[in-house]
Amino acid sequence: MSVVEQYARAHIVTDEAVPLIDELEAVPVTLRYDPDRDPRVVGIRLPGPGAREWTFRRELLEEGLRAPTGSGEVRVWPCGRVQAVVEFHSPQGVLVVQFERQALLRFLRRTYMAAAEPVIH
Repeated sequence: MSVVEQYARAHIVTDEAVPLIDELEAVPVTLRYDPDRDPRVVGIRLPGPGAREWTFRRELLEEGLRAPTGSGEVRVWPCGRVQAVVEFHSPQGVLVVQFERQALLRFLRRTYMAAAEPVIH
């Protein structure tokens, strides 16, 4: 099966000082899905020093585009009609990442297509 990697622009708000992240500017974020690694999980890689890829259930992202969901480290909710928010919690603080909803929907569609690809032996 194919790995899906998609770049999206997002606004990042954090309660910690992160050099190179300007909350007023959209930054490139990488959305990733590797069905061979775990077909139930997606990843979001944020830019900046010490960049981290947050992984969580694909279902959480999908549900969060319709209604607030999540607990613990990752929460997702719609923000108006055109945006969605993914919130990441860690011991270092909270990151709030605001996406265009269409970018996340496009990514989810691609993940379901990749998971449905036939395996050729």
